[in-house]
Amino acid sequence: MMYILRRFILLITTILLVSIITFGVFQILPGDPVRTMLGTEADPTQIENLRSELGLDRPLYEQYTDWMKGLLTGELGNSIRFSMPVKDLLFDRLPVTMSLAGLTLVFVLLISLPLGMFAARRQNKFSDISLSTVTQVGMAIPSFWLGMILILYIGMQFSFFKISGYIPWTQSVAGAISTLVLPALTIAIPQIAVNFRYVRTAILEQVQLDYVRTVRSKGMSEQNVMYKHVLKNSMIPILTVFGLIMAEVVAGTIIVEQVFSLPGVGQLLITAISNRDFPLVQGIVMYITVAVVMINFMVDILYSVLDPRIRLR
Repeated sequence: MMYILRRFILLITTILLVSIITFGVFQILPGDPVRTMLGTEADPTQIENLRSELGLDRPLYEQYTDWMKGLLTGELGNSIRFSMPVKDLLFDRLPVTMSLAGLTLVFVLLISLPLGMFAARRQNKFSDISLSTVTQVGMAIPSFWLGMILILYIGMQFSFFKISGYIPWTQSVAGAISTLVLPALTIAIPQIAVNFRYVRTAILEQVQLDYVRTVRSKGMSEQNVMYKHVLKNSMIPILTVFGLIMAEVVAGTIIVEQVFSLPGVGQLLITAISNRDFPLVQGIVMYITVAVVMINFMVDILYSVLDPRIRLR
């Protein structure tokens, strides 16, 4: 219980620190959101009236306090660019980003785990060396360039795959998949490469231990040895990396949504930055922060489930 409490306190502290940094950064950045809203031709009276209406003429600590109260209640303020509540914009775009991130994680798990185990069982053989070489290249490819390659060689060649736009799941399951497969692969391929190498390393470390030789000597099949014993005991280091990968996936959606014109949170963030829409940018940054911190918190909880010794530290 104390382990979970410590991790929860760390979660709250991290969110609080990021909120302070986020709020402070946007106070010192050049540009005036009021002038952005009214245009360059606005007279000083209009500017001061709107500044007072938005509460921007109050002390910074009061502005921060009100902003934090809004975060706790889900009221993130109003977007300057869209003239509507930030939370409504986020809720409208979240299904796209969550679908993209979810499909990406499915690809990472379904491909990297079997490949990592396959390579480990064939250590230093041609298949192992080939996979290690390919994944080394996969880790080095920038996401935006990989997205362009997939569009050119897959999206333009096969009509099923859509290279831009988004079709909601409620409208068509096949349509949603067709719009998400290429973006998901764009984010997933580098992460598959990373996870493959960690899975391979974790498996190789386990198969050299005495308990593996013991269960093999009892006549257990190699498949049962790998899945019932080796993989289970390899999950702690694999889970560590997978937690980082999930955070990378959330961040990766920002670039990939731009490449594939997906109307998600990432594309919304780029639009907000280009329009100096500070309330919207702050809201999105805090959404990403909470998502990443919650992912790490859940990974920490899984640690304690898989290895109870962690709770005693």
